[in-house]
Amino acid sequence: MKPKLVIIEDEQDLLELLEYQLSKEYDVEGFLHTKRVRDFLDEEGADLLIVDRNLPGIEGSEFVAQLRKEGYDIPVIFLTAKDKEEEIEEGFLRGADDYITKPFRFGELKLRIQAVLRRTKPEISEVLRYRDIEIHPKSQKVSVDGEPVQLTNLEYRLLLEFVKNSHQVLSRDYLLEHVWGDMKQERSVNVAIKRLKEKIDPTKEKNYIASIRGVGYKLC
Repeated sequence: MKPKLVIIEDEQDLLELLEYQLSKEYDVEGFLHTKRVRDFLDEEGADLLIVDRNLPGIEGSEFVAQLRKEGYDIPVIFLTAKDKEEEIEEGFLRGADDYITKPFRFGELKLRIQAVLRRTKPEISEVLRYRDIEIHPKSQKVSVDGEPVQLTNLEYRLLLEFVKNSHQVLSRDYLLEHVWGDMKQERSVNVAIKRLKEKIDPTKEKNYIASIRGVGYKLC
């Protein structure tokens, strides 16, 4: 499935152009105002919002600030003519993940969209890489140094969680919640990590996963 973008832009010609340009790579839904956006997000969800600040009814960054207070954590790029330093700072303080001023180049917009999605939604990227590990989320295929590695579903989810949070220490409780879910068995964390390490580093030369005594595990 393509990543889903929601665009809120009150200039119809520009909205249609954005929809046309971005629909080649993304599932795009456009709005001329914010009135139906919450309902759409609740029903359909989104991977990224692209929001103009000069909107009818409510200023775009105020709308995003409201969403943040209500618990919506969808990444946001402001695409706006408001280009003063204090306005840009205000945009980030109200919840922006990136800020692009008009006039803009479509090539740059596309690269910034890719960068935000890569940072905030790595699981929808075509390929995730860490050192010589490659993960293809759509097919759940994993390779190390170009060689395919066969993992169980649990081992795959465990490796994906480590790569998504590379260089961060992940506690056993975190792994149990995000990988095991309702099938929580604390002793199984150690066993699963041991088996995963044997598959991705059978010679024990690469030391991908380190145990941090009393805290958890991290990629290194």
